[in-house]
Parts: sequence; structure tokens; C-alpha cells
Amino acid sequence: QEWQNPFATWDPQDFCNISEIVLPMDTYWSPPVFILERVNGQNPELNYMVLMHNGSFNSTRPYQVTLTCSLIIVKFPFDTQMCNLSIASFLYPAVTDFVMKTRRTPAEIMKDSQSFFLTDGEWKFTNLSILEYTERVDDKGFSVVTYVISMERRPTLYILNLILPTCALYLLDMAVLFGPSSLEEKINFQIAIILGSSMLAVILNNSLPTSSNKPPIIGTH
Repeated sequence: QEWQNPFATWDPQDFCNISEIVLPMDTYWSPPVFILERVNGQNPELNYMVLMHNGSFNSTRPYQVTLTCSLIIVKFPFDTQMCNLSIASFLYPAVTDFVMKTRRTPAEIMKDSQSFFLTDGEWKFTNLSILEYTERVDDKGFSVVTYVISMERRPTLYILNLILPTCALYLLDMAVLFGPSSLEEKINFQIAIILGSSMLAVILNNSLPTSSNKPPIIGTH
């Protein structure tokens, strides 16, 4: 965060060429901002800010938060998701008192985010866009900055564990159905295939999130 305070300035030549100092966050006014989608998280212990001689404040505070995100998993496991991270302040109206702006472009933030995203997990970070707008609440406008994060699921694990075994079961089902086996053998094979399909359905149900309104195509066929 960066902001200006015209009442906190000095001439470095009058103070041993000191051009910046480090102060606690509660020394001066700081922007009260909130993450709208936040569920829980850890507040940073780094409660300090840097004050420049021209009245410019700079505060870097790392947050680790858990956000809510509506998932659309119809195309699972080849789905892409878009989640919002909205930063707002509903204490000061945006028209007269408080306006938030991003200093860097989405391309610059995207490059930094990819350098920090070191884990090779289930999701692949694909894109980041920024929306700056005014939210109307009780006939007042408040400044909001929304980061739209796009993610793509890595489907390799699900292809090996779900799609390929499911296709193999259906192919085996057709081979047994039209094969020269006796009726009793076909019934035994069908029961085994039904049990295998049920186990795959349980695995799929445990792997999918419960916040989606529509089930995935692989789970309905």
C-alpha cells in the first residue's frame, strides 16, 4: 500500500539527511481496507510502515487468507475457474475521501505472481486481470479493486485414475455383453463391472467440490 499525507513532511537537510523512517502502523492514519471474499486467514505480524520525507507512506504486509469461490465443474477435469479477490473500504466514500488505484499493470502483477507460484499442484495459474470500480451502498459510492484470478486444472491425475479406468470398464462391459460366454458368466462379469463403477463413482464424489450447482459430465454419464 502507498498513500500520501501532506502533514507528515520534512526537509532531510534539517535532520541529518534522514529521508525516511520506519514507524508502527498506529502512529499515523493508514487505509482501512477489507477483502470481501475472505473466510478466514492469518493477520500479518509486520505492523510497520515506511515514511518518506515527502509524506509518502509505504506499507508491505503479507496476508495468508482463505477465500470463497464459486466453482463451475461441468467440464471436470478439463475445467477452468475464475475467482475474485476484492479489496474495498466502506468507511470513506470514494467520491470525496478515499479512492484506490493499482500502481502496476496486470501484466506486471501476473509476472510476479507466476514467480511466487512455485508449487506444482493441481491448479495452474493462467491469467490475472484487474477491475477498478465504485460500489454503491446506501446511496454512497465506495472504491473497490477486484483481482480476477484465472486457474486451469491439471487433468493428468484424473485421466489416469478416473477416465481411463471408466473407459476400460465400459469397453469390458461391451466385450462381455457381445461375447460368446454363457449367461451365468455374463451376469458375474456385469456384477463385477457394476461394483467397479460404484467404486469409481465414490472416488469421483470425494474428489469434487460440493459448491457447484451442476454436476460434472463425467459423473452424469
